[in-house]
Amino acid sequence: MSSFLNLGFLNFKKFFFNFFIIIFDLLLLLFLLYLSIVIRTKIVPLFFSDLPFFNHSFKKYLWLVGVHFGVMIYEGAYSKRLTFWDEVKLLWKSTFLTGVIVAVILFVSKQAIEYSRLVVLTWLFLCFIVLPILRMRLKGILYKLGWGREKVFIVGATENGTKFVKAIRAEPNLGYEVVGFIDDETKHHEIEGIKVFKDKEGIKRYIQHFNIQTIVISDSYKFNEKFLYFFNKNLTKFRKIFYISEVKQIPVIGTEIRYFFKEDVFALELKNNLANPFNYFVKRTIDYLFSLVLFILAIPLFIFIPVIIKLTSKGPIIFSQERIGKGGKPFKCYKFRTMYEDAEEKLKQVLETNSGAKAEWETKYKLTNDPRVTPIGKFLRKTSLDELPQIFNVLKGEMSLIGPRPVTKEELDKYYQENAEFYCLIPPGITGLWQVSGRSNLTYEERVSLDCWYIRNWSLWLDLVILLKTVKVVLKGEGAC
Repeated sequence: MSSFLNLGFLNFKKFFFNFFIIIFDLLLLLFLLYLSIVIRTKIVPLFFSDLPFFNHSFKKYLWLVGVHFGVMIYEGAYSKRLTFWDEVKLLWKSTFLTGVIVAVILFVSKQAIEYSRLVVLTWLFLCFIVLPILRMRLKGILYKLGWGREKVFIVGATENGTKFVKAIRAEPNLGYEVVGFIDDETKHHEIEGIKVFKDKEGIKRYIQHFNIQTIVISDSYKFNEKFLYFFNKNLTKFRKIFYISEVKQIPVIGTEIRYFFKEDVFALELKNNLANPFNYFVKRTIDYLFSLVLFILAIPLFIFIPVIIKLTSKGPIIFSQERIGKGGKPFKCYKFRTMYEDAEEKLKQVLETNSGAKAEWETKYKLTNDPRVTPIGKFLRKTSLDELPQIFNVLKGEMSLIGPRPVTKEELDKYYQENAEFYCLIPPGITGLWQVSGRSNLTYEERVSLDCWYIRNWSLWLDLVILLKTVKVVLKGEGAC
């Protein structure tokens, strides 16, 4: 009876969570629509006096909210648990599709002239910016209060299981909470602060008590006959199952499952987006256009920074070093100089006298407290302004805005080894996955792994995510040295 009441209460909390999110979305869409009309009637006329007279009622535009809400339902905004950036993608896609649908409706019905295009565009713009931020803030608050969270059991206290725990904790927007491992063979009683269960009856009671509806199979070998019997017996209780494949180092973004009913076989259809010439053309076009705009905006910095560098230390303004580009072709990579003239002598002295610094250099190829760096150089590195001249590398076709970190021939041979071929497939980038995943806090092996993962899983959306995360990382100065 108690388990039934517990199940009912948990289901009520989930229902309340979804209901609250729906009401919040509707109210927010309505508020943003009202704000768009206020902007059109009260703010825009202060800057433009020749606008047409606006006498439309708020009710006239209410159907726009209905369209947006319908698109969100269709896209799964209330039925899917998504990571932060996947949810941003869903909401942006919903807003874009809403704009397309509204434009088609107004064109077909020949009512476009009866609506303010400024109101519609302002509303879509506000939805694009405000909706993802406030919606995920609300979800975070509800999750902290215990509403809408999904408790998860992991079958197999393995390395994959531990990685899954870390991945879940790094994505609070999913709302998952791992409450236990199931493994009869491990010697551990607790992993990452989570209890490991070995007794089958204990597992059954625990699952019933917490109403576990999601399980994760971290290792097919751990899914043994004993647990398979328990799983099949309680199949109707599990609504969602994650299976962690042992197949690694393959493209995962855009991967689709193909199932063959007759033979009861499923296969993963992998896509190499960079192999498509059109995709690569789009990426390079964006590189050139964005770099040109960025250069124009940064002209004051290109004037101010060289003056500061020249006044604070001796030496050239621009530092160039040979790096390896696409196809293994070497090129001169530009940066604002951040080191003293005798930098190499200082490095040699430190490595000879400081064993800790030597170990850090051999691991990361960087030093946290680098004696070679000038005071202004530390600021330029922390803000990544030292990399501004690489815009010219992009305009020359030697680099990309986003890609693997540009490395020397020595680094390529020593650390990339068999992955060097991967690195040479595309131009290196000003920013990339490693810069937004820890920067100098990562080991070199982790950087190589991230570079290879990026190349295997490239997409325009991934580039956009990295670009947005780069802004956050640079503003916070995370992992810089």
